[in-house]
Amino acid sequence: MKIKMFKSDLVKNMQKVQNVISSKSSLPILSNVLIEAEQGNIRLTSTDLDIGISAIFPSEAEEEGAITVPAKRFSDIVKELPDEDILINTMKNNSMSIKCGKCFFKILGLPKEDFPKLPEFKTEPDVIMEQAVLKNMLSMTYFSMSHDETRYVLNGALFLFKANQLTIVTTDGKRLSLLRKELPNTVTDRSVIVPSKTIYELNRVLEDEGEVRITLSENQIRFEAQNITIISRLIEGEFPNYSQVIPKEAKEKIVLNREQFLLGVKRAALLTTQDSRAIKIDVLKNKMVISKSHPNIGEAKEEIDTAYNGHEISVGFNPGYLMDVLKVAPRDELAVEIVGPDKPVVIRIGDGCLYLLLPMQLT
Repeated sequence: MKIKMFKSDLVKNMQKVQNVISSKSSLPILSNVLIEAEQGNIRLTSTDLDIGISAIFPSEAEEEGAITVPAKRFSDIVKELPDEDILINTMKNNSMSIKCGKCFFKILGLPKEDFPKLPEFKTEPDVIMEQAVLKNMLSMTYFSMSHDETRYVLNGALFLFKANQLTIVTTDGKRLSLLRKELPNTVTDRSVIVPSKTIYELNRVLEDEGEVRITLSENQIRFEAQNITIISRLIEGEFPNYSQVIPKEAKEKIVLNREQFLLGVKRAALLTTQDSRAIKIDVLKNKMVISKSHPNIGEAKEEIDTAYNGHEISVGFNPGYLMDVLKVAPRDELAVEIVGPDKPVVIRIGDGCLYLLLPMQLT
C-alpha cells in the first residue's frame, strides 16, 4: 500500500473513529485501526465488537492495500507531524512507514485478515432523515440514559418507529426524556434500544447538514452519514412501558422564564453536597422561591416571577436533573407542572417533547 494524503484529513477522520477503541481489550487487534486504500479513497475502521465506525476520505493511492496499526500510537504520531502531505507505505512483516516533510516513523501492525469484519446489511435503508434533526433529538434526550449495569435495558435510547414518526425515549428510573419528530417517509413499525455508547458517538459525529440513512437488521443498526458509517449491536430486552408513568396534563401550570429558572437552580446547587443534593422549590402565587440550606455550609435563596394561581407546594429536586432539561429546552418560556411533593414534575414542550423528573426528599 502506498498512499498520500493531507494531514488535516487524516487527523479529522482518526478523531471520528478512535473513540470506540478500548485500551483494556483482551484482544490486541481491537486496539488497532484498520487502514484500507481502495479506488482513490482511504477507509479507517475501528471496533470493540459491539460498535464499529468507518470513515472514508479521498487520497492519492499509488498502490492499494490494507493494514491495521495501533490506533492511539498512530494518531499521536500523525497529530505531531508538520502540516504537510503524509506519505504512508506498507512493507513486509506488517510494518508501516510514515513520512512527512523531514520526519520519518516506522511502526509495526497486524494483517487485515485478523481484524473483525463489520456486519453486512441490505442495500436500502429503512429511514432517511436530516442529520441535524437526529442530532437535535439525541442532544435533547441522551442525558436521561441510565449507567446502571443491573438495568441494562435502560443503558441506551429507545427508538420507536411508527408510521411516519420517530420517537426517542430515555430514562434512568428517576427521570425521563421523550422527543417525537415527523419522518419524511413512512416506515415499518418497530422499536429498538440503541446502546448509550452508540448514542454518544452519533451525537459527536453527526453534522448540521446532509442526510443520515438508518438501516435495521434483527439485532444490529447502521447509521450512514456522508463519509461516516456507524454499526452497532442493539440492546436485547423489553423497554419499560414509559407511557404508564406520564401523568395527565395538569390544569394549573407554572409559567416562567427558562433562563431565570436555570440560573436560579444553578446558583442554589452551589451549596449542595454529595450527602445533601436536593434543592428546595417553593411554588407560591405568581412566584417561585428556589433555595438550599445546609447547616455546615450556609444558605442560598432566590425568587423568580411566575404566572401561577394554584395551591402552594414545596418540593425537592436534584438540581443537576433540572439543569440538564433547562439547558436544552427550546423555548424561552416554559409551562412547568408541579402538583405535589411526591409527584413527578412534567415539562411539556409542544405535542412531541416531554420531560419528567421525580422529586427528592428534602433533608
